[in-house]
Amino acid sequence: MSDKKYLKLSDIDAYIWSFHLSNYIWEIVIKWDWFAKKTVGSQFVTAVDSISANVAEGFGRYHKKDKIKFYRYSQGSLKECFDWNEKSKRRKLITEEEYNHILSELKRIDPAINRLIKFTNDKLKF
Repeated sequence: MSDKKYLKLSDIDAYIWSFHLSNYIWEIVIKWDWFAKKTVGSQFVTAVDSISANVAEGFGRYHKKDKIKFYRYSQGSLKECFDWNEKSKRRKLITEEEYNHILSELKRIDPAINRLIKFTNDKLKF
């Protein structure tokens, strides 16, 4: 039997942190009125859900280029979340505390995705 340890999705910081952030944002948006949910809320939730979903999909892919493509999609969704967070604050849909928490999490996830791309690029052969 081999003593090799295989990386699991639950070992990836970018996945863990973005998964938790998506649920945090969901709990905020679910309480908004219909118009706010329909316009900003659905876009914000879709974008934040897409971060962890694309990390998961990339993780499940076999080839390096395919993996990295999905990790880059997650970066795009992450950048979109910065915009929705700003709009939510400006439109008084979230508190200053919620805004700051979301912002700090987005800033923490960004380099984690970059590290994941670098690791994948450096360590995978194909």
